[in-house]
Amino acid sequence: MMFRDRTDAGRRLGSVLAGREYINPIVLGLPRGGVVVAAEVARALRAPLDVLVVRKIGAPRQPEFAIGAVTDGGEPVILLQPDAVALTGVTDAEAAQLAQQQLALVRERERRYRAGRPAEPIVGRTVIVVDDGVATGATFLAAVECLKARRPGRVVVAAPVASAEAARLLESKADEVVILDLPPRFQAVGQFYADFGEVTDEDVLAILAGHGALHPGH
Repeated sequence: MMFRDRTDAGRRLGSVLAGREYINPIVLGLPRGGVVVAAEVARALRAPLDVLVVRKIGAPRQPEFAIGAVTDGGEPVILLQPDAVALTGVTDAEAAQLAQQQLALVRERERRYRAGRPAEPIVGRTVIVVDDGVATGATFLAAVECLKARRPGRVVVAAPVASAEAARLLESKADEVVILDLPPRFQAVGQFYADFGEVTDEDVLAILAGHGALHPGH
C-alpha cells in the first residue's frame, strides 16, 4: 500500500478509526511526522489533538541505532532494550547519561509545542497514539508505558504502516493496535510514501494551533 503523503495516510487511517466506538477519545501524535497523521485522525473522530514527545536513545558511536527510548508526559519513562544495549557495549552509566540527555530534549520540545497549554487530561479516556509508521516499535513502546502510568481507560496504537515484528510487539502492550498495512518486505517507513518530506517544529505548531481553533472547547 502506498500513501501520497502523511495527510493522505491520516485520512485513510481516520476513516477506519471513525467506524469504531471509542469512549471520550483523545488523539496524541508523535512528533514530528506523526502529528500530521494524527491531525487527520482527530478530525475524523471529532476529538482533541495533543502531542506526546518520545525520543529514541541512540548508541554513542551509532546514533541512528536505537538502544531505547524516553518520554515524559508528567512522569519520566526510560525504556532500554537490553539486547541492543549489550550489542553496542554501552555501560549502565553511559545508558543513564544518554537517557537524561534525551529526557531534557523531550521536556524542552514539550514546552515549545504546548506554548503554555497544559497537557490534555487522559484519565479514564480512550487514548489513540498515532505515528506515520512503525519500524522497530521502540518509540511506541515508550509512549504506551508512559500513558499507562497516567491511568487512561484504554490505549490504542495506530499507524498507516508497520513491520510485522513491530506490530506483534505492540499487540503485547497496547489494548488495541490498528495498522492499515503490514508489508512482508519492510525496510523503512518512507518507502511507503510518495512524499515523505521533512516535518518541522513550525509545521507541528501550526497544526496544533489550527486544530485548537477548530475545537476551541478542547
